[in-house]
Amino acid sequence: MQIYTGKDKYDMAQKAADTAADKIRKAIAKVTGFHLDEYVGLPVTHKASFRGYMRERLVSKTPQPMKAFNEVNGEAPDVAAECERLKKLVREAPIDVACVGIGENGHLAFNDPPADFDTNEAYKVVPLDDKCRMQQVGEGWFATKDDVPTHAFSMTIKQIMWSKCIVCTCPDSRKADAVAGAVQGPVTNMLPSSILQMHPDCWMFLDPASAAKLS
Repeated sequence: MQIYTGKDKYDMAQKAADTAADKIRKAIAKVTGFHLDEYVGLPVTHKASFRGYMRERLVSKTPQPMKAFNEVNGEAPDVAAECERLKKLVREAPIDVACVGIGENGHLAFNDPPADFDTNEAYKVVPLDDKCRMQQVGEGWFATKDDVPTHAFSMTIKQIMWSKCIVCTCPDSRKADAVAGAVQGPVTNMLPSSILQMHPDCWMFLDPASAAKLS
């Protein structure tokens, strides 16, 4: 694992973006994108919708058009069929670069502890634990915990780990315990992001606050 601690969160983010962009440029000229996760039942118009966020912040701003960006449809009436649809697509386009983060509870995508390290499915519907749901409130996406959906679609741990390269960006002091466990602790599904230690080409970008508890 390669670890870079920036002088602040903006320096960290720029370095992470530069690294991911370089890896993507080397991989292919036209990008097929895959969405990591989305809340079950949340409309795309809600401010917390990840697919809405990606449309606004990434897809609409990509200067060279993507070949495709495969969103997770949180409003799909048949969640099992949506997982199968995404599985078929991702298996046809193996992932060169995965851009991920670590949650306050150590989750990777929405794989909260205890995460399923064994499933070979590409996506699954997972329950969200209280700490994860409170993180969403703390970040201002929802007013109360009761407003946060109880379940989400998530790319699975194995599917993330099958990516050729993983770029993990994790700022802020509230993530410091999770970062320390992910980097220095045992690999355990009780801290799902610790699995990143096992990846042969994983780059982790931190700021001083998130790196504060590393030895």
